Amino acid sequence: MSVAGEQDQRGGINFARLLMSFGPLLFLVALIIVFTVLKPSFMDPINLFNITRQISITGLIALGMTFVILTAGIDLSVGSLLAFCGMVAAVVAKGGTANTLSLSTSGTQGFGWFAALLAAIIVGAAAGGVQGLVITRLKVPPFVVTLGGLTVFRGLTLTISNGGPISGFDASMRWFGTGLIGPVPVPALIFAAAAILCHIVLRYTRYGRAVYAVGGNAEAARLSGLRVDRILVSVYVIVGFFAGLAAFVLSARLNSSEAVAGIGYELTVISAVVIGGGSLFG
Repeated sequence: MSVAGEQDQRGGINFARLLMSFGPLLFLVALIIVFTVLKPSFMDPINLFNITRQISITGLIALGMTFVILTAGIDLSVGSLLAFCGMVAAVVAKGGTANTLSLSTSGTQGFGWFAALLAAIIVGAAAGGVQGLVITRLKVPPFVVTLGGLTVFRGLTLTISNGGPISGFDASMRWFGTGLIGPVPVPALIFAAAAILCHIVLRYTRYGRAVYAVGGNAEAARLSGLRVDRILVSVYVIVGFFAGLAAFVLSARLNSSEAVAGIGYELTVISAVVIGGGSLFG
C-alpha cells in the first residue's frame, strides 16, 4: 500500500493530492508574491485592473474552450476566429471594409455597436457549428478540422480587410473595452458574468452533466440515450460564441480590428484551461 494511501486511511493530509488539486493556484500565488517583491507597484490597483482588462479576452475564449476540452476535443482555430469575428464586427460598426472606407469621400454610416456585437457572436457561433458538424458528420478528428479552420478564418480575415486594420469606433462601442463600472473594467465584469454563467451550466444543469458524460465515455453516453453528436456540435458553437464576444471586446479596447489579431491565442487559451484544471483527455 502506498504512503499516500496510508495517510488517507489514518486521516492525515495527502499532500500529493492537495498539490494536484491546488497546484496551479499555489503557483499563481507564488508568482504574485515574487512579482510584488521585485516590483512593489505590481499590486497597484491601476496595474491590477489593467491586467484584468487584458486577460479578460483570453479568459472569455477559455470559458468556451473548457466545454470543448471537457468532451476530449480541441479547437485550434480560436485565434483566427477571433480575428475574423473582430473584422466582421468592425465592418458592421463602420459600415464598410477597409477598402470601401478608404475610397469613400462622404463617409459611411455604420450600424452601431449592438449590430456589431450580434454580428460577431453569430458569425463565431456559426463558424464553430460548421466545424462541429464536420467533426461529427464526416468523422474527421477535431485537431484536423480546427487546424484547417485556423487557416481558413485567417484567410477570410485577410480577404475582408485586404491586410489593413479598420479603426475609429464610436464611444459607445469603445466603452465595452475601456469603460469602468466603479473602479472595475467593463471587460473584467463581462468575463466574471460569463464565468459564473458557465459554472452554473456545467455544475447544475442537465446539459452540463451531459458534457461531462460525453467527455468521460462517448460510447457509454450514447448507449445511455444522450445525443452525443448534438452535444459535440453544441460545444463548438459555444467556443465560437465566446470567440465572437471576445473579438468584440478586444476591438472595442483597441479601437481597431486587425487581420493579425489573435495569432498564437489558441495555445494560450488551451494552456489556460489545462493550468486551470482541465484535462485534454476529457
